[in-house]
Amino acid sequence: MLRQMIQIDEGTCNGCGACANACHEGAIGMVNGKAKLLRDDYCDGLGNCLPVCPTGAITFVEREAAAFDPKAVEMHKAEAETHPVEPLACGCPGTHSRAIRRQTPSQEPVGRREGNPSQLTQWPVQIKLAPVNAPYFAGARLLIAADCTAFAYGDFHERFIRNHVTLVGCPKLDGVDYAEKLTVILGNNEIRSITVVRMEVPCCGGLEHAVKVALQASGKLIPWQVVTISTDGRILE
Repeated sequence: MLRQMIQIDEGTCNGCGACANACHEGAIGMVNGKAKLLRDDYCDGLGNCLPVCPTGAITFVEREAAAFDPKAVEMHKAEAETHPVEPLACGCPGTHSRAIRRQTPSQEPVGRREGNPSQLTQWPVQIKLAPVNAPYFAGARLLIAADCTAFAYGDFHERFIRNHVTLVGCPKLDGVDYAEKLTVILGNNEIRSITVVRMEVPCCGGLEHAVKVALQASGKLIPWQVVTISTDGRILE
């Protein structure tokens, strides 16, 4: 049948994966680092993927395509829930999880010994991108921080990131409830402790609430604390 379908310009696509995340039907996937329409019958033609593409690589075209099949989509979703998979390195490079091995200052090339060294020990750090299973979660002291805290508090790496596995997010800008994913992370891994670092602004309460819900849902007794940063960079509690 002739209908409106998305078209992805591979040359313009930067491989960020935002469109694949926005496509609730699973019509878009990441193949060799680029977004690709996987099946015509999974695409409802509503274009949720268009506004999230940062490069304008997605457009609508009218062409012959299989009709949208909601039953096939539901079967696909059910299969994905039964057999979840982690993002692959062939997708957006930012979703490829890895531990970071730090060199001692004496091992760093002379030209790169600038300022205080980073204390980050893993990647990715965004809650939305983080895998739910990763070797670095085993026995981890988990830091869950609001995005703005690292900019507001000057000694953030030494005070909070050091010796922690770090996850960051902004419940207001991301527009999602992190509780479900955090519940899986806590349930699947032996987390030693949790430190929540939030800003004093009300919207950061969503991050604290998500952690509280995840702790309750996981059924685990994990020590946790909340540290609040003022907008002028002071620790309030």
